[in-house]
Amino acid sequence: MKVAVTGANGFVGTNLVDLLRLDGHEVVAIDRVVPSGFESASGVRGVVADVLDPDAMRAALAGVDVVYHLVAVITLAHRNERAWQINTEGVRVVAQAALDAGVTRMVHCSSIHSFDQHTRCDHLDESSRRSDSPDLPVYDRSKYAGEQELRAVIDRGLDAVICNPTAVFGPVDSVPMSRVNGILRDAARGRLPAFVRGGFDFVDVRDVAGGLVAAAASGRTGENYLLGGHYHQLADIARDTARLCGRRGPIVALPLSGLAALMPVIEPISAAFGSDLLTRASLATVTASPRVDCSKAAAELGYRPRPTADTVRDLASHFVSAGHLARRRSPWSMPAALHLDTEIRATPLSAL
Repeated sequence: MKVAVTGANGFVGTNLVDLLRLDGHEVVAIDRVVPSGFESASGVRGVVADVLDPDAMRAALAGVDVVYHLVAVITLAHRNERAWQINTEGVRVVAQAALDAGVTRMVHCSSIHSFDQHTRCDHLDESSRRSDSPDLPVYDRSKYAGEQELRAVIDRGLDAVICNPTAVFGPVDSVPMSRVNGILRDAARGRLPAFVRGGFDFVDVRDVAGGLVAAAASGRTGENYLLGGHYHQLADIARDTARLCGRRGPIVALPLSGLAALMPVIEPISAAFGSDLLTRASLATVTASPRVDCSKAAAELGYRPRPTADTVRDLASHFVSAGHLARRRSPWSMPAALHLDTEIRATPLSAL
């Protein structure tokens, strides 16, 4: 089968292209710059195309059976015009190009952020409230708006499904590193001695890639599928990753209430240094901390995420083998059992 991946140079894109190639598909790797790392890969052809250019996208998708749309601008800022354009208009252009080119199925990789996580809730599934409030950060609003753009093309005849991953991490990654992996690497390097007391649902990038492929094969037209993993405290994952590399990792976990009180001061300082890591949006995400119910993907796609501890071990090995960190022998080295091995792993709420 001939398949295309937009955003092939990205974190999820790199892992998805590898999976599709190993499954024997002919892959068109699309990015706005020459896709890297695939030059010598059998069955992969790199194509330069802008997702905002309808003609370029129609040409890139000519003869393609399935297209996976991964291109997005990820930001925690409240406003970002480029993010809004790419995450909404980009989806529409690719979807319409797929319809015009006769693509038989499109899989859109959206985000858990298209569901409202700023209103505190204990349970999040495909029926939960969507990110349609103008008070939400641009990424949340744009990911939901992008899905609406796609649905308009579905109404015109495109066969498409939507997947919504949670916080994606794990191997294999490159430079510049993806957001969660970058935080874990910096924590291991000692650059982030303090973390907030907050958690999220974390999912292995390889499970996301597998979920996207399963959605292409078995997903129902127009449906959303949450691709989650397991809920953990971010500080626990950071410590375990660091200690597998022979490093101490974060020392202090700060209470969310104290950080919220300081946010009017912290957020402008963070922005002045070109970072959107410490913002009201990032704080709201870990404050809400819903448990994500992936039972629909499990039942309809056969989706089964691996244990978090396995991802952490593989990520630590990747950091060392790729030269991101040098493994040290120190008192902080961990035994075979990780703290995350003792965490309560997420269970679909429908099974409780």
